[in-house]
Amino acid sequence: MKYLATAIAAGLAALAASYGNGKVISKTIEGMARQPESANNLRATMFIGVGLIEALPILAIVIGFLILFL
Repeated sequence: MKYLATAIAAGLAALAASYGNGKVISKTIEGMARQPESANNLRATMFIGVGLIEALPILAIVIGFLILFL
């Protein structure tokens, strides 16, 4: 049962992160197309957002390992 819980946690976290990254990047590109002069600000904000979104699967893997080994 521990293995299943770890796999579900990791899989759902990866799925959610990939969906979130896709939304953030597509909206950033859309914003750059609408206002090219603000591309640098949008790009910087996008990188911060993508970094925060990528923290979710890392935390899920850590929690999964805690479930697995404790």
